[in-house]
Amino acid sequence: MPSSPATPDQSLEPIGAVQRTQVGREATEPMREDIRLLGTILGDTVREQNGDEVFDLVERARVEAFRVRRSEIDRADMAKLFDDVDVHRAIPVIRAFTHFALLANVAEDIHRERRRRIHEAAGEPPQDSRLDATYLKLDDAGLDAGAVADALAGALVSPVITAHPTETRRRTVFDTQHRITELMRLRLHGHDTTPDGRDVEQELRRHILTLWQTALIRLSRLKIQDEIETGLRYYEAALFEVIPQVNAEVRAALQQRFPEAGLLEQPIVRPGSWIGGDRDGNPNVTAEVVRLATGNAAYTALAHYFAELTGLEQELSMSARLVHITDELAALADSCHEPARADEPYRRALRVVHARLTATAQQILDRQPEHELDLGMEPYAAPGELLDDLDVIDASLRANGSAVLADDRLGRLREAVRVFGFHLSGLDMRQNSDVHEEVVAELLAWAGVHSDYTSLSEDDRVEILAAELATRRPLTSPDADLSELARKELDIVTAAARAVHVFGPQAVPNYIISMCQSVSDMLEAAILLKEAGLLDASSEHPYAPVGIVPLFETIDDLQRGSSILEAALDLPLYRGLVSARGDSQEVMLGYSDSNKDGGYLAANWALYRAELELVESSRKTGIRLRLFHGRGGTVGRGGGPSYDAILAQPPGAVQGSLRITEQGEVIAAKYAEPRIAHRNLETLLAATLEATLLDMEGLGDLAGSAYEVLDDLAARAQRAYAELVHDTPGFVDYFKASTPVSEIGALNIGSRPTSRKPTTSISDLRAIPWVLAWSQSRVMLPGWYGTGTAFEDYVGDGDDAEARLQVLQDLYRRWPFFATVLSNMAQVLAKSDLGLAAHYSELVEDEELRRRVFDKIVDEHARTIRMHRLITGHEDLLADNPSLARSVFNRFPYLEPLNHLQVELLRRYRSGDEDELVQRGILLTMSGLATALRNSG
Repeated sequence: MPSSPATPDQSLEPIGAVQRTQVGREATEPMREDIRLLGTILGDTVREQNGDEVFDLVERARVEAFRVRRSEIDRADMAKLFDDVDVHRAIPVIRAFTHFALLANVAEDIHRERRRRIHEAAGEPPQDSRLDATYLKLDDAGLDAGAVADALAGALVSPVITAHPTETRRRTVFDTQHRITELMRLRLHGHDTTPDGRDVEQELRRHILTLWQTALIRLSRLKIQDEIETGLRYYEAALFEVIPQVNAEVRAALQQRFPEAGLLEQPIVRPGSWIGGDRDGNPNVTAEVVRLATGNAAYTALAHYFAELTGLEQELSMSARLVHITDELAALADSCHEPARADEPYRRALRVVHARLTATAQQILDRQPEHELDLGMEPYAAPGELLDDLDVIDASLRANGSAVLADDRLGRLREAVRVFGFHLSGLDMRQNSDVHEEVVAELLAWAGVHSDYTSLSEDDRVEILAAELATRRPLTSPDADLSELARKELDIVTAAARAVHVFGPQAVPNYIISMCQSVSDMLEAAILLKEAGLLDASSEHPYAPVGIVPLFETIDDLQRGSSILEAALDLPLYRGLVSARGDSQEVMLGYSDSNKDGGYLAANWALYRAELELVESSRKTGIRLRLFHGRGGTVGRGGGPSYDAILAQPPGAVQGSLRITEQGEVIAAKYAEPRIAHRNLETLLAATLEATLLDMEGLGDLAGSAYEVLDDLAARAQRAYAELVHDTPGFVDYFKASTPVSEIGALNIGSRPTSRKPTTSISDLRAIPWVLAWSQSRVMLPGWYGTGTAFEDYVGDGDDAEARLQVLQDLYRRWPFFATVLSNMAQVLAKSDLGLAAHYSELVEDEELRRRVFDKIVDEHARTIRMHRLITGHEDLLADNPSLARSVFNRFPYLEPLNHLQVELLRRYRSGDEDELVQRGILLTMSGLATALRNSG
């Protein structure tokens, strides 16, 4: 890391079952060379800035970590290196290994680009998850254009940046890493100097020095305002460039194949956000925050348009003496009376657009962007009017032989306006059903409708709510004497209504109900929307710009989701609202809480079953279903490779539309710079098209029997998981003592509390700290526990054991869902390390409790790996994921010191050491491990 490895091939030693062929070594040598270069520069920086003593400790820790991997020393000997280490020396050691992990991420990203270039240069067929590969599959399938048009009607792929990021990097660190990436990309292309003549390696040294001298963590907790700005930074970094480009590319490719189908008239990729609208368990979300989130998003969109218009005015300098123009362009230009530009019709037309957009900004924004042009013109009433003017300019260019100009900046701007409008991205509102119930009960009591709504049965609740929704009568007034909670909730929804009115209906497209367990939960949200003027079901033409989205989270709720939806659609009033939205109904599925509730396998199967049943409900009721997948960054929260996950959905579950949450370090990994952002959006599109238009399940007539097998396995897995997590006495105490979950609340990475309620219950703990804590201690329990027992018990040891094992082996080969479940689980197991976990277990003072819980974890871990090998036939857990295998091989020895230092500092902190540096060191180890593992919560 800080210097070249002690021996030339030290970093090439095999880890576990990850073996390297000579071909494999040759293929990855450039990446290892990049890692060595960056590590050497970092080591030089550490020595120069902190002296030989710190550098020697870092280097000794690195060497010892590799000796542990090669089983040359015992792990306990490694831990002794940090016994009683002075915290002032420990901090730079932690920072050094954290920075190395960050730089290794850069090297891996660059290597992926390198491998893609090699594959393309060799003329190899496009790889799965590339759109070119998808188009070939569609061509081979001989699809009917009409069927394609029907399947892709209203098509949408929407990555939604969530309101609870686990991203640990500060903006400065983010920007510096981006510059290092650009420099490494120059090296990839064979350049020793930058475009302005600077030496690349010297620039790397300068930026790594900046990185070293920049604090990795904040001293104060992140505020929602900071989160809003963090989410918006990805637009300038990549999304303004990439989303319009991807939309244009996929539209052109599909229209070429199905010219009569009229495909993708609306952009298919449209981003969303929860940042500033998700108040489930977050008291910091207020009406002012909603206004700030929607206003800043609109500001970001219009600022981008102003910059692009300024660029176009400089570029489209054509003279009327030299080019022809259309009558429409002339009419547009004539609204600008500037004699100096009399013979520059395109510039005058663009200044009209610029001036009208300036008037728009003055009307709708709380602050004004740069590049304003105030000519006293009328504002645009809607983005469509802006697009109409840009279309006039485009048509004139094309009609007069200048298509190459129309396709450049103007083409990108037109695509941008189509997708971003005046709102930029749709802000979802989200709140817990319990809060809705409390607020609606208060409103009904104040209005004299019913004094004790919460005492009513479900049928009576639905009757009262439906009756209220059928009238225009409000339940409150501005001077009503309401509780602080009720007033806050009404103010928030009113702020959302303002955003819809000012920025357009796409500004707030959805209202999501967390822990939705009944039809009344859905109607209570409708009541709040009605009070804010965002819903009117009292006429034959209902008004419903905001969709009501039930979120089914626990396993029980997932199992009842379709019946809840059908019961809601049986109500004429609710069905009318859905009809007003084009017969489209969105349903959100909660991966996080279902996993925390029932364990990995049970949750995954409950989600699959729920989707099957929801698809059947949509068929019976004649609605178009859109599923919103609440996936986190880790497998324990629904994470894993997006392409495989989408293809593993049940038949009919995608239907041309996909919404999926993105959060934390996953956002930075996917959308921080244009090339990577393009690749990740392409992956989502490729999988969505294939899952919609092709038969991907592959079970055929065997589906019923396969589902029965999974029903059985899921039940067994849930029992095994519950036996540990819910039924083992002292488990919560073990969890709190053996992981840094209690300290996570102090890590300044988000604005939300770690629990929904002030309790110690696992059910009330948020999924992020639940997963993050197990990741830090290297147990990774949420991503695998219970699955090994389920497989082993199912196979059994009787006469039919071999036949039952063959059933599972056949499902693995045949069924993408089952293969993906096992593949994602294997990734988690590969990142786990029970040797290190044992070190964390020593933090549990109750020896009997420690042994009781940890022995169960160890046994299940071994059982799960053994059953994975039997079912898949792979000795190597990462046989189907060579890129992760490379990552594990190259970086995991560098995690070892971070884990040992975390345990040492946790021990001191919990024993009463009040040194501020001890706590800071714990937080730094959390950041470093999250960076190195490339996922946290």
